Amino acid sequence: MASSITYKKISNIPRRVLSSYQWYCFTSMIHPETLGLHDERLNWALQMAKESIINESESSCMASEDPIVTQGARLVKEVESEFVDCCKDWIDIKILVHLPPFELSPGGFSLFSNLIMALQFIGLNTRALEWQEEIANVLKEFNPTFFLTSDSEAYLARIKWTEVNHYRKHHNLKLGLTAAPEDLCNTPINPRLQWAKNNQVDFYYSFHSKESLKLRSIYKPFFDHSYRILSVEFGANPLLYRPVPSIDRDLNYVFLASSNGEKRPRYFQYLCSIFRDTPGFIDGPGWPKIGQWAENRLHRYLYARAKVGINLHIPDSIEWPSELNERTYILAACGVPQLVDSALLLPKRFSTDSFFIANNPKEYNELFYYIIDHPLDAQKRALQAQREVFAKHTCFHRAKSFASELKEII
Repeated sequence: MASSITYKKISNIPRRVLSSYQWYCFTSMIHPETLGLHDERLNWALQMAKESIINESESSCMASEDPIVTQGARLVKEVESEFVDCCKDWIDIKILVHLPPFELSPGGFSLFSNLIMALQFIGLNTRALEWQEEIANVLKEFNPTFFLTSDSEAYLARIKWTEVNHYRKHHNLKLGLTAAPEDLCNTPINPRLQWAKNNQVDFYYSFHSKESLKLRSIYKPFFDHSYRILSVEFGANPLLYRPVPSIDRDLNYVFLASSNGEKRPRYFQYLCSIFRDTPGFIDGPGWPKIGQWAENRLHRYLYARAKVGINLHIPDSIEWPSELNERTYILAACGVPQLVDSALLLPKRFSTDSFFIANNPKEYNELFYYIIDHPLDAQKRALQAQREVFAKHTCFHRAKSFASELKEII
């Protein structure tokens, strides 16, 4: 297999580029059992979801002999009790969130749907604006005080802005867009900021950390135009992601991730030999021979079978303390021993003994087999990560912090 990877520059940031031939070679050598048994394992997860009321009862979880399951059940109960309806008296906050379909944006669908669920759980009146809905009807029926969408043509083109502007003449509606720096989205910033001024955008929000927003010059244009950027980092949704009892860890790894141009070079570098030599479970858009993807509600069943939770970050997270991907938090909540690369934000969010952290492909490969061969050490770290994610990094934590900042804007 060819080992060289070419480079190109995007907005002065060097990025690796994987050729179509290299990607074909990479996917062709994936262990045949991994893709060959995909549908069988997906159907198993579907059946588990149907039986969830019985199999995942509190008594079933607490009777488990697996400390990851019992600890997880206790922590889920505690965090839900802490946050349920905690903001129900904030009646001046009604949030409309623009939700893309999974087929268009798997990542966008996941993060926005989790945010909606979390905002609703903490007691805030929150509704999704579905992709095909007419916003005029929704504004009239829902009467939101906040509308969140993305600073992307795919999103903005779906909205009839004349209807929004007409509504705002008679109602207090704050408009928030994602803060998308020019260097990260390759779209000129000045025309977008002029559009924001013309359409009276009130604030921006970002899934990047506060540390990154303050540190990086790429956000300076937003601040120069006197915009505030709210930070709402990723987190684990306890309503979806938690351990499941009575499931054997019979899969060497589970990797639930989309595959696109930005991610493929690191997949190529870090996962070639693991995917070639060891069967596991791969799922998500962009992978070959997968006709149906697992819905988010099925992920915890598949993760419950994993000896190793594979995780890799995009280059920006390696170069800057910008974000930890959702998978970092989800694997921790599900109690999966996590093998992760050295994202710069990682030690700022979790203790170093929560994960198995690799600084390069060689370490990643060695740690993968170490985790499989040392299940007790793997369990110890998974328990630590689980404690930390439910204590500080759920979607409920993020939603309440975000809502507190929204309250300052009204």
